[in-house]
Amino acid sequence: MKHFRYFISLFLLGTAAALVRAADSPANILFFGDSLTAGYGLEDPTTQAFPGIIQNKLEEASLPYRVINAGLSGETSSGGIRRIDWVLRQPIAVFVLELGGNDGLRGLPLDLLRDNLRKIIDRVRAKNPDVIVLVTGMQMPPSMGDYAAQFARIYPALATAADATLIPHLLEGVGGNPALNLPDGIHPNPAGHAIVAETVWSGLRPLLE
Repeated sequence: MKHFRYFISLFLLGTAAALVRAADSPANILFFGDSLTAGYGLEDPTTQAFPGIIQNKLEEASLPYRVINAGLSGETSSGGIRRIDWVLRQPIAVFVLELGGNDGLRGLPLDLLRDNLRKIIDRVRAKNPDVIVLVTGMQMPPSMGDYAAQFARIYPALATAADATLIPHLLEGVGGNPALNLPDGIHPNPAGHAIVAETVWSGLRPLLE
């Protein structure tokens, strides 16, 4: 009986220690997106893409969060649906959704984009009921006419319907500026990503504090 109590005590101490370690571990912020999140074309996407810059801001602010960059170049909302369950193998405290740009540039149906984005959020919440969701709005070139106008309206409506926080335009101040983009005119360069990081940070930090 004495030995039994000894092993039970060790078990309880070990469990308590594990809980302390879990409590001290940083919570995860998952950035789920396409080439903009992945840092396409950058020399060091880990540090130069906006999620990596935000990781530095978190550390400077002593906020206990760890950034996970799940950006994938060329990703569409349909690809995001297929990939999201694999990405959600670990608990997520904050989910930043950056998808839709490739759908828009390919002229894919907007109903499909709307439904896919909502399904992604629903799957994230199913596995992480207390997750904070941040949606980054996107815009298409005005030359795409009514399609561009309808595209832009998807994100505010999605954020309202999904009870998520909205960043109205991810590329605010960056899109269309040659000095802040790579030669392709689509993907931000390091200076552009620094501005994108400030835009995202302005919406993200209040949610963490």
